[in-house]
Amino acid sequence: RMKSVSIDPQSSVPKYSQLREILLDLIDAELAYDALIPSERELVDRYGLSRMTVRQAINHLVAEGRLYRIAGKGTFVARPKVEMPLRLTSFTEDMLARGQRPGSRDLERRVGAAGGQVAKGLGLSPGDPVHMMVRLRTADEVPMAVERSYIPVLVAPGLDDVTLTDRSLYAILEERFGIELDHGEQTIEAGIVDPDDAVLLELRPGSAVLLVERRAFAEGRPVELTVSAYRGDRYQLHVGLDAPRLPATQSPGPTRSGGDGHG
Repeated sequence: RMKSVSIDPQSSVPKYSQLREILLDLIDAELAYDALIPSERELVDRYGLSRMTVRQAINHLVAEGRLYRIAGKGTFVARPKVEMPLRLTSFTEDMLARGQRPGSRDLERRVGAAGGQVAKGLGLSPGDPVHMMVRLRTADEVPMAVERSYIPVLVAPGLDDVTLTDRSLYAILEERFGIELDHGEQTIEAGIVDPDDAVLLELRPGSAVLLVERRAFAEGRPVELTVSAYRGDRYQLHVGLDAPRLPATQSPGPTRSGGDGHG
């Protein structure tokens, strides 16, 4: 199939971008996850490109998480990224809904004094006791995220005696403590992986991660604050966007500058 497509030297699209599109078509149409793609030498010979151009196209796809390299073996098709849910759901529920096997490993469990930022996020006074939990989350045994969660001891006394390994924290809060989460808020930003987290997530130092801070509420009070580092090569965000609709009586027309400053 690849042979029927060629690089257009007259196109304004750079040759490496053309090859990137060809490789994406090949991945989507013919290659399964973990399949080996043609070697750089094969691509050079097939499309009459320089080794540098071929490498640039492959580097782009590796950086995007569509391909991955294994030293001495070649370049392979990566599994598609997992979309981060923009709703209040537990990691366990989310992975099960995707047909993947969720897992978690406790890295740290203790009760400690809430620092300033944690206290602020949970509506506590600094020094109030909170459950502190650090967990490595996996999907089909692949490391996906490091989560640091904080829950007021007052909200869930005895939570430190409950095992969380491979269990949903939200389900435990509901079943054992009668806490039904009714809404949440989440902030997501790009970041560089912490050196310790890089080891846990099997990432190279300096790799990109999604830093996610989430607060969950029950009956209007914050009951959980979680700060997570998600692998940037395994997650993407997908948001539906609605176009603003004009009132039926208003028709779009020329606008004039000025006004009262309200958007």
